[in-house]
Amino acid sequence: MNTIIRNGRKDDLPRVLELIKELAIYERALDQVSNTVGQMERDGFGDHPIFGFFVAEGETGIVGLSLYYFRYSTWKGKRLYLEDIIVTEKERGTGLGKQLFEKTMQFCIDQKCTGMMWQVLDWNEPAINFYKKYNTKIESEWLNCHLDSAQIKTLLAVK
Repeated sequence: MNTIIRNGRKDDLPRVLELIKELAIYERALDQVSNTVGQMERDGFGDHPIFGFFVAEGETGIVGLSLYYFRYSTWKGKRLYLEDIIVTEKERGTGLGKQLFEKTMQFCIDQKCTGMMWQVLDWNEPAINFYKKYNTKIESEWLNCHLDSAQIKTLLAVK
Protein backbone atom coordinates (compact mmCIF):
# COMPACT_ATOMS: atom_id res chain seq x y z
CA MET A 1 0.00 0.00 0.00
CA ASN A 2 1.32 3.46 -0.92
CA THR A 3 0.90 5.55 2.20
CA ILE A 4 2.09 9.07 2.95
CA ILE A 5 2.49 10.70 6.34
CA ARG A 6 1.37 14.32 6.25
CA ASN A 7 0.22 17.14 8.51
CA GLY A 8 -3.40 16.92 9.51
CA ARG A 9 -5.96 19.35 8.11
CA LYS A 10 -9.34 20.57 9.31
CA ASP A 11 -11.14 18.51 6.67
CA ASP A 12 -9.52 15.37 8.14
CA LEU A 13 -11.32 15.79 11.46
CA PRO A 14 -14.42 13.65 10.75
CA ARG A 15 -12.13 10.71 9.92
CA VAL A 16 -9.88 11.54 12.88
CA LEU A 17 -12.88 11.28 15.22
CA GLU A 18 -13.74 7.90 13.67
CA LEU A 19 -10.20 6.69 14.41
CA ILE A 20 -10.45 8.02 17.97
CA LYS A 21 -13.64 6.01 18.44
CA GLU A 22 -11.98 2.92 16.95
CA LEU A 23 -9.20 3.27 19.54
CA ALA A 24 -11.76 3.76 22.31
CA ILE A 25 -13.47 0.52 21.28
CA TYR A 26 -10.11 -1.28 21.38
CA GLU A 27 -9.44 0.20 24.84
CA ARG A 28 -12.93 -0.77 26.01
CA ALA A 29 -13.92 2.85 26.67
CA LEU A 30 -16.14 4.07 23.81
CA ASP A 31 -18.65 5.41 26.32
CA GLN A 32 -16.00 7.89 27.50
CA VAL A 33 -15.62 9.62 24.13
CA SER A 34 -17.47 12.93 24.22
CA ASN A 35 -15.32 14.90 21.76
CA THR A 36 -16.89 16.26 18.56
CA VAL A 37 -15.63 17.45 15.20
CA GLY A 38 -16.75 20.98 16.16
CA GLN A 39 -14.79 20.92 19.39
CA MET A 40 -11.72 19.58 17.57
CA GLU A 41 -12.04 22.36 14.97
CA ARG A 42 -12.06 24.98 17.74
CA ASP A 43 -9.25 23.35 19.70
CA GLY A 44 -6.99 22.48 16.77
CA PHE A 45 -7.71 25.20 14.23
CA GLY A 46 -9.07 28.16 16.21
CA ASP A 47 -7.25 31.32 17.28
CA HIS A 48 -5.01 29.41 19.69
CA PRO A 49 -4.59 25.81 18.47
CA ILE A 50 -3.73 23.47 21.32
CA PHE A 51 -3.04 20.27 19.39
CA GLY A 52 -1.68 19.12 16.08
CA PHE A 53 -1.64 15.83 14.25
CA PHE A 54 -0.16 13.80 11.45
CA VAL A 55 -2.15 11.36 9.36
CA ALA A 56 -1.21 8.27 7.41
CA GLU A 57 -3.11 8.46 4.14
CA GLY A 58 -3.33 5.62 1.67
CA GLU A 59 -5.37 4.75 -1.38
CA THR A 60 -8.48 4.17 0.75
CA GLY A 61 -8.10 7.38 2.78
CA ILE A 62 -6.77 8.06 6.26
CA VAL A 63 -5.73 4.87 8.04
CA GLY A 64 -3.58 6.24 10.85
CA LEU A 65 -3.09 9.21 13.13
CA SER A 66 -0.58 10.68 15.56
CA LEU A 67 -2.06 13.44 17.73
CA TYR A 68 0.21 15.59 19.91
CA TYR A 69 0.39 18.80 21.92
CA PHE A 70 3.02 20.74 23.82
CA ARG A 71 3.35 20.69 27.58
CA TYR A 72 5.80 22.32 29.91
CA SER A 73 7.81 20.54 32.57
CA THR A 74 9.25 22.59 35.41
CA TRP A 75 12.15 20.14 35.46
CA LYS A 76 12.74 19.64 31.72
CA GLY A 77 11.17 22.57 29.85
CA LYS A 78 9.20 22.26 26.61
CA ARG A 79 8.04 18.69 25.97
CA LEU A 80 5.93 17.11 23.25
CA TYR A 81 3.06 15.00 24.54
CA LEU A 82 1.95 12.24 22.21
CA GLU A 83 -1.72 11.81 23.02
CA ASP A 84 -2.39 8.91 20.68
CA ILE A 85 -1.05 6.91 17.81
CA ILE A 86 -3.89 5.13 16.08
CA VAL A 87 -3.65 2.73 13.16
CA THR A 88 -6.77 1.01 11.84
CA GLU A 89 -6.96 -2.64 12.76
CA LYS A 90 -6.58 -3.72 9.13
CA GLU A 91 -3.32 -1.75 8.74
CA ARG A 92 -1.66 -2.75 12.03
CA GLY A 93 1.64 -4.52 11.55
CA THR A 94 2.40 -2.79 8.23
CA GLY A 95 4.85 -0.24 9.65
CA LEU A 96 2.45 2.70 9.73
CA GLY A 97 2.72 3.05 13.50
CA LYS A 98 6.50 3.20 13.15
CA GLN A 99 6.24 5.87 10.44
CA LEU A 100 3.83 7.96 12.51
CA PHE A 101 5.92 7.58 15.66
CA GLU A 102 9.14 8.54 13.91
CA LYS A 103 7.48 11.52 12.19
CA THR A 104 6.32 12.68 15.61
CA MET A 105 9.80 12.17 17.09
CA GLN A 106 11.31 14.24 14.28
CA PHE A 107 8.72 16.97 14.88
CA CYS A 108 9.71 16.94 18.57
CA ILE A 109 13.33 17.60 17.63
CA ASP A 110 12.39 20.20 14.98
CA GLN A 111 10.37 22.10 17.61
CA LYS A 112 13.36 22.09 19.98
CA CYS A 113 11.54 20.09 22.65
CA THR A 114 13.56 18.48 25.41
CA GLY A 115 11.76 15.20 24.89
CA MET A 116 8.52 13.41 24.16
CA MET A 117 6.19 11.59 26.50
CA TRP A 118 3.00 9.54 26.37
CA GLN A 119 1.02 6.88 28.20
CA VAL A 120 0.32 3.26 27.40
CA LEU A 121 -2.19 1.00 29.10
CA ASP A 122 -0.50 -1.67 31.21
CA TRP A 123 -2.44 -4.45 29.44
CA ASN A 124 -1.63 -3.27 25.90
CA GLU A 125 1.28 -5.65 25.29
CA PRO A 126 1.55 -4.97 21.53
CA ALA A 127 1.99 -1.23 22.20
CA ILE A 128 4.38 -1.81 25.10
CA ASN A 129 6.50 -4.10 22.95
CA PHE A 130 6.45 -1.54 20.12
CA TYR A 131 7.72 1.22 22.44
CA LYS A 132 10.37 -1.06 23.97
CA LYS A 133 11.98 -1.31 20.51
CA TYR A 134 12.89 2.35 20.96
CA ASN A 135 14.42 1.78 24.44
CA THR A 136 11.55 3.77 25.93
CA LYS A 137 11.67 4.43 29.67
CA ILE A 138 8.40 3.04 31.02
CA GLU A 139 7.77 4.40 34.50
CA SER A 140 5.69 2.77 37.19
CA GLU A 141 5.89 5.23 40.08
CA TRP A 142 3.68 8.02 38.67
CA LEU A 143 -0.09 7.77 39.03
CA ASN A 144 -2.50 9.45 36.61
CA CYS A 145 -4.92 11.95 38.15
CA HIS A 146 -7.79 13.87 36.60
CA LEU A 147 -10.94 15.82 37.36
CA ASP A 148 -13.71 16.14 34.80
CA SER A 149 -15.31 19.57 34.28
CA ALA A 150 -18.55 18.47 35.99
CA GLN A 151 -16.54 17.49 39.09
CA ILE A 152 -14.67 20.80 39.05
CA LYS A 153 -17.92 22.77 38.79
CA THR A 154 -19.36 20.85 41.72
CA LEU A 155 -16.24 21.37 43.81
CA LEU A 156 -16.13 25.09 43.05
CA ALA A 157 -19.84 25.50 43.81
CA VAL A 158 -19.28 24.05 47.31
CA LYS A 159 -16.96 26.96 48.27
